[in-house]
Amino acid sequence: MRLPKHPTLIRRLRDARVRQLAARCPPLAASLGRQRSGYHVTVKERGKTRTVYVPKDLKKEVEASIHEHRRLKRLLRQITQLQLALIQGHRTWKARRGGRP
Repeated sequence: MRLPKHPTLIRRLRDARVRQLAARCPPLAASLGRQRSGYHVTVKERGKTRTVYVPKDLKKEVEASIHEHRRLKRLLRQITQLQLALIQGHRTWKARRGGRP
C-alpha cells in the first residue's frame, strides 16, 4: 500500500478503513479444505491443529466467514501501517509548522 506524505491524507485513509471494520458476518480464523469425504475446517487451538467436518449446506457460510476474517485482518494491517506513518511523520510535520499546535 502506498502511503501519502501529508498527515491529513493519512488520517482520511485510516478513518475510512476504521469505518470498514464492521463485520459483515462472524469471522472465522480457519482454512477450508476438501478431503475424500467432504469439506473440513482446520483451526489452531492452544497450539494444536484441530479439524472439523463441514456439512455441505454450511460450506458457503463457512467460506464467507473465512473471507471475512481475511478482510478484517487485511484492514487491520493497513490501519496499523497508516497509524505508524502518522507517528513517524509527527516530528517532521511539527517541525515544518514551526512548532505551532
